[in-house]
Amino acid sequence: MKVLVTGTAGFIGSHVAMELLARGDEVVGFDNLNDYYDVSLKRARLARFAAHPGYTHVHGDLADRDAVESLFRTHRPDRVVHLAAQAGVRYAAENPHVYVASNVTGFLHVIEGCRHHDVAHLVYASTSSVYGANTAMPFSEHQLTEHPLTLYAATKKANEAMAHSYAHLYGLPSTGLRFFTVYGPWGRPDMALFLFTRAILAGEPLRVFNHGRHKRSFTYIDDIVGGVVRALDRVPTADTNWLGNQPDPATSGVAPYRLYNLGSDQSVELLHYIEVLEECLGRRATLQLLPLQAGDVPATEADCSDLARDMDYAPRITVEEGVAKFVEWYCRYYGIARRRRVDRVRRKARGSLAAMQVLES
Repeated sequence: MKVLVTGTAGFIGSHVAMELLARGDEVVGFDNLNDYYDVSLKRARLARFAAHPGYTHVHGDLADRDAVESLFRTHRPDRVVHLAAQAGVRYAAENPHVYVASNVTGFLHVIEGCRHHDVAHLVYASTSSVYGANTAMPFSEHQLTEHPLTLYAATKKANEAMAHSYAHLYGLPSTGLRFFTVYGPWGRPDMALFLFTRAILAGEPLRVFNHGRHKRSFTYIDDIVGGVVRALDRVPTADTNWLGNQPDPATSGVAPYRLYNLGSDQSVELLHYIEVLEECLGRRATLQLLPLQAGDVPATEADCSDLARDMDYAPRITVEEGVAKFVEWYCRYYGIARRRRVDRVRRKARGSLAAMQVLES
């Protein structure tokens, strides 16, 4: 099928496009290659598949209504994976108008394109940040998300509400995926693993908030991509068991609409994450321990039981294996001599995973 993927120069979007092309889908990519971070990295991501005969790239901005309308009118995709957004939680606080133009107005332009061109299914990126002030762990899609703590989270919650309204009014099937702390090769330079790796190699201190006691459901990029593709293939329908007097936020009785968590069910403390990175790099980090930042939540933990039940899918890559793969990519991409310790960590991670699979079988 022909799939429109927005944000194909981005971290997750480039990986999703690669997977769809590998399985034989035709992909239309849409990205504006903005300079929020290193554009050369974005171009390098695109270069991996830009020459593929099944890929067509369209340069444009989500906030440009005419450009998005032309995109849909010209290419008429069967399904849409909407991953483009203005990156950066902190950036949202500094540039709220730019952020809303991309993440809310841009989402409106995409969903209008889906409506007017008979798109069979819209899959879009949401975030674990929508859980906000909620402290009931693990986070479940069936919990309310009425207290976002950042503008970033608020824009994603707005996307979920807009998707439901269009699913109800126009019968547009939509699936929102709440991503949990994605990391891996070709990642974003403004995210923790990238920043920490660069700082350790440069001998600079790491700024570690909440004194390193944050806990996160760190999710490796391949696990995210697998969930996105599974979701794309499963078109939601209205839930016949849904009750209007006891409304379930994850489903709908009046619309083909669904929300899923997509993240590791193993919540890992940030200090351990850093220890794994140190072992992979063969170097010790200097930590600058700082208090909790405004808008940050101390912990996230994903309940992905719905994803496992409906799609027979669950993330499996451990942080030990995933961080080792990232370090291997980082050293190769930036031409840094790789230490043998990375290989040892990867072998150890594979051995642990194999043992876990034996125990589970």
